[in-house]
Amino acid sequence: MSGTKRENIKIGSKVMVVQKQNQRSGKLTEGIVQKILTKSSNHHHGIKVMLKDGTVGRVKEIIIKNLDE
Repeated sequence: MSGTKRENIKIGSKVMVVQKQNQRSGKLTEGIVQKILTKSSNHHHGIKVMLKDGTVGRVKEIIIKNLDE
């Protein structure tokens, strides 16, 4: 699932993000969403989130929508 719509991303979702310094290479980092940083309902480069380990990046792929479900 694409990470361009805010409604698709929930706190606790398992996602793949691209960090600012990895945008050119496209290297993705996996993690659990702790905080959603983008306020708009969608963003063409992906919704910006903070992962539980403190990593900030834009969501490129949603692996599991919500781990609690």
